[in-house]
Amino acid sequence: SPSRGLGDVYKRQILLSSHNQDILYMGANKLLRSMDQGATFEVISTDLTTGGKKGNVPYGTLASISESPFQFGLLYTGSDDGLIHVTKDGGNSWENITGNLPKNLWVSRIVASKFKKERVYATLNGYRSDDFNSYVYMSDNFGQTWKSIRSNIPASAVNVIKEDSENEHILYVGTDNGLYVSFNNGNSWNAFSNGLPNVAVHDLVIQEREKDLVVGTHGRSIYKTNIAQLQDFDLASKKQVHLFNIKSIRSSSRWGSSWSQWSEPNTPT
Repeated sequence: SPSRGLGDVYKRQILLSSHNQDILYMGANKLLRSMDQGATFEVISTDLTTGGKKGNVPYGTLASISESPFQFGLLYTGSDDGLIHVTKDGGNSWENITGNLPKNLWVSRIVASKFKKERVYATLNGYRSDDFNSYVYMSDNFGQTWKSIRSNIPASAVNVIKEDSENEHILYVGTDNGLYVSFNNGNSWNAFSNGLPNVAVHDLVIQEREKDLVVGTHGRSIYKTNIAQLQDFDLASKKQVHLFNIKSIRSSSRWGSSWSQWSEPNTPT
């Protein structure tokens, strides 16, 4: 790896820039940046962790990196020992914005909002220290102050938070005991459990064209669900009756019939 020339430090996270497909960010104890698709890397920060620690990885590392879609060089990092930093100038200067967040926990996700430049989300995970509380936070001022939005999420380690792709009020959170959805920016949460077991959810991805939410669990398969109707929830909730759009259905006089009793029935879609 070209990055080994920068020191044999454990590299935990890599991020492709949302502004330029040639730019990569890699998290060790410092943030590394490549401008040539990973052929070479340069260090663009000081140590953004608390330093040495006990364990199989004997040094703090960056567990989450996020770049704002509004501005190239507006970057957030979260470390596996509880620190969150921000740079607004591509790494020339950094600010510790951990503030009064719980200390010494794993920053499982730091996510810059796609709807508001100043907004950022953070989830913390303490199960490695036998702390099974739910830690979910939002900031509307680049992390200068944080607001807890865990609300009614049951106590459980939190692994991931995801904004909806179209509705800024909808959030999804994956915990060690299942998936939750909020329609009001985290003021309240609902269990997303129809057809999904209460297993550890470690990653969430939205396929924007098809409006599908893809759920990655810890050893219990990958799940997919369509969220088109959830994205219209704001509009629907303000009416007594709301008719959702449905896909067009083709009819066929041959639907369900087969050429013989040994053939599969014809079921065109």
